[in-house]
Amino acid sequence: MIATENDAYQESFQQFQSEQSSTAPAWLAELRQTAMNRFTQLGIPTKRIEDWRFTNVKSLAAKPYRNVQSISLSGGEAEALLEKAKLDESFHRLVFVNGHFVSQWSTEHELPEGAVIGNLASAIREEAGDLQNRLSVETDDEAAAFIALNTAFVNDGAFVEIPDGVTVDHPIHLIFLSVEAGQTASHPRNVIRLGKGSRAAVVETYLGREGEGYFTNAITQVDLDETAFLDHHKLQHEQTESLHIASTHVDQKESSEFRSHYFSFGSLMARNEINLMLDGEQIESTLNGLYMPTGEQLMDCRTRIDHARPHCNTYELYKGILDDKAKGVFNGKIFVHQDAQKTDAKQSNQALLLSDDAVVNTKPQLEIYADDVKCTHGATIGELDENSLYYLRSRGVSKDLARKMLIFAFANDVVQGVEIPAVRQHLETILLSSHGLPDV
Repeated sequence: MIATENDAYQESFQQFQSEQSSTAPAWLAELRQTAMNRFTQLGIPTKRIEDWRFTNVKSLAAKPYRNVQSISLSGGEAEALLEKAKLDESFHRLVFVNGHFVSQWSTEHELPEGAVIGNLASAIREEAGDLQNRLSVETDDEAAAFIALNTAFVNDGAFVEIPDGVTVDHPIHLIFLSVEAGQTASHPRNVIRLGKGSRAAVVETYLGREGEGYFTNAITQVDLDETAFLDHHKLQHEQTESLHIASTHVDQKESSEFRSHYFSFGSLMARNEINLMLDGEQIESTLNGLYMPTGEQLMDCRTRIDHARPHCNTYELYKGILDDKAKGVFNGKIFVHQDAQKTDAKQSNQALLLSDDAVVNTKPQLEIYADDVKCTHGATIGELDENSLYYLRSRGVSKDLARKMLIFAFANDVVQGVEIPAVRQHLETILLSSHGLPDV
């Protein structure tokens, strides 16, 4: 860990702690300090760490990204970004600018009794939801530096708590906008809990202003009680000079179901991790993802599924479409514990290279300690099929249109897994407009 890296983050942290000292409970100040100590110990990951071998984040050590303590909504830029991010007026909507909740832009429609859709800072003040325990995320792994950094600066984000037996009829849309000028950082923390038999859909959207790059470091924590169901979507549209690092941590209990739909289009470097713990029987989980880097973008997708109990099913499909000098990384690990008999786990990763200079590194992994399981994984990397191109062109379709039709077809099965019409239509528009970074 180099001195400039230490100085920049420590200075920002000390200022943050000082400004929060009058309002933060003692347990939170201690949690933040412990996390900062851990981040200082770990440092910015380097390529010598296996989990970061193909993803270079040294620019985070070289640039003094500063934490933004206040927000300004003047000038209209944030409001213009908000209009781009909106998907449907019927959605419950929580808006965050530079990591801070903006109540006047947020919309909460009528909710079932007991359901809470709000922001984390308010939940901390109101001592809701056992946050003292829930905000602690494991950082023993040497690759967990950014989890520690997020915890050090934890302050705001979404807080969603749905009681037993409750269905939230409209999707919950979490919008995160970065608008502050300069090299800024935000560290959103989202906490989502669904009680027994409850059901909800959540959409996370990340979007930012053009210009000098900023840094988003987000964590989403999900707890699903028995027979709960969550349909989770993430749309990453950060601007092309930004850095986006995020992780989602899901703990599932018996007979619960989690569906994840991840779509990555923006940022100079984006890394997204999803970690599932299947801590009960008869659990189902589906992880679908699509990443589409162009230019010199790098997109890194990582998943880990821990099958800890018997009779659970998981299905995973990730696809990448890479053009120009873009780079992609996929690492998917399925870990089957000794007690997890009758596991059924399927994983597929496919990448389409549209340029000779595009590169993808893929590493599907199975680690199995049970003997009565069905586990498969596969990875394919290739170019557009020449026979299919020839077939379309022989029927009067232009070369450019034929390419786009095949690209659309390759990506569309991931998109069609999205059941919310407004989200699916938004994604279809992106695919139809371009195979590169869209103007959303």
